[in-house]
Amino acid sequence: MSIETRQHTLARPVKCTGIGVHSGRQVHLEILPAPINHGIKFLRTDLPGKPVVSAHFNSVVDTSLATVIGAEGVIVSTIEHLMATFAGLSIDNALVTLDGYEIPIMDGSAAPFTRLLQSAGVQRQEGLRCYFIIRRPIALRQADKAVTVLPADHYRITYAIDFEHPLLDYQELTASLWSRDSFVEKVAPARTFTFEHEVEALRGAGLARGGSLDNAVVVAENRILNPDLRFPDEFVRHKMLDLTGDLSLIGYPLRGHVVAYRAGHDMHSRLARRIVDSTDRWYLTTWADGPEAKGTTASEASG
Repeated sequence: MSIETRQHTLARPVKCTGIGVHSGRQVHLEILPAPINHGIKFLRTDLPGKPVVSAHFNSVVDTSLATVIGAEGVIVSTIEHLMATFAGLSIDNALVTLDGYEIPIMDGSAAPFTRLLQSAGVQRQEGLRCYFIIRRPIALRQADKAVTVLPADHYRITYAIDFEHPLLDYQELTASLWSRDSFVEKVAPARTFTFEHEVEALRGAGLARGGSLDNAVVVAENRILNPDLRFPDEFVRHKMLDLTGDLSLIGYPLRGHVVAYRAGHDMHSRLARRIVDSTDRWYLTTWADGPEAKGTTASEASG
């Protein structure tokens, strides 16, 4: 198993343009290399002073329709697919500039961001890479939803969805996402999905203005409106993609097996906080120290 012991950033800046799924507005995005220990940060070029918002679970301000982070009244919305791409490609440090509040939806998956960042190249840095190592189970439950993280020697997901719809019904998948290739092949191409009646309700509320069959799989009462799925179980794979992006807001790559049932952005975000707060159930270490090394405090991990 290949373990990244050093931090990584982009080898060069890259740009893209796309539509915000809810705003319907065109957004210009640039992703730039950043120094060690910088983390992932978003800079709003359209606002006075060009404010910066850090990609961190403490910055999450809304999870109702997407993962939204904010600070001092400044928000960046729909970050989960891009954040999953950073995590999946082992990119620890980057500065993302954008001229709007919403990350472009692209084709509804992480594949366009994956290709973009791969075209830039991934640059190894001298700083050691820290990992969040789960020692004991951490669980979160709410009504008929649940998510748990268990000890494991690499990042692994078991996800199950269960919809009262004949075309979705119950889907469950387990996947190990310990390498760049596994992320690119297994979850990056999986697109976001919604139900036709939900689209009508969202548009009635002034949302989903940029949504279309080009950037979402739409499920009608008795058929899927898109001509082809990328995977027979694309729906549950997309949930794995969202989970990866949401848990990346812990700030360090996770070594654990996440088991989720009917979860979503809210449960993912709450699990990230629960993990960090459960200080007796994890430790933070560089892999160069070996998987049994310990010593980093909870305040350092949450700061």
